Amino acid sequence: QVQLVESGGGLVQPGGSLRLSCVASRMIFSVFSPLDMGWYRQAPGKERELVASISTDFATYYADSVKGRFAISRNNSRKTVYLQMSNLRPEDTGLYFCNALITASQPKYDWGQGTQVTVSS
Repeated sequence: QVQLVESGGGLVQPGGSLRLSCVASRMIFSVFSPLDMGWYRQAPGKERELVASISTDFATYYADSVKGRFAISRNNSRKTVYLQMSNLRPEDTGLYFCNALITASQPKYDWGQGTQVTVSS
């Protein structure tokens, strides 16, 4: 069974940076590399939303709220997707998850534990 393991979250001051990682464990390279992957955020009291995605040919999408501040990337040989977050704002606070995408609103696998990002002074 595929397991998505997110890491890299923490407490950071406004304007700070974090780099999140997500490893697709129990998945072989030939299965991971054709997947479109995305990072989702669930803020307190809100629904989970897609903030960034990267396709198999490395095309990227960003939600308007993070455009110009976040950068998604992937390393297929490591079965890992990253989210570099810069100029963080308090409204970026939330639990961050990764998943493979069937569509933007339809994740492919069960959710992992996520990694908590808290932006506060």
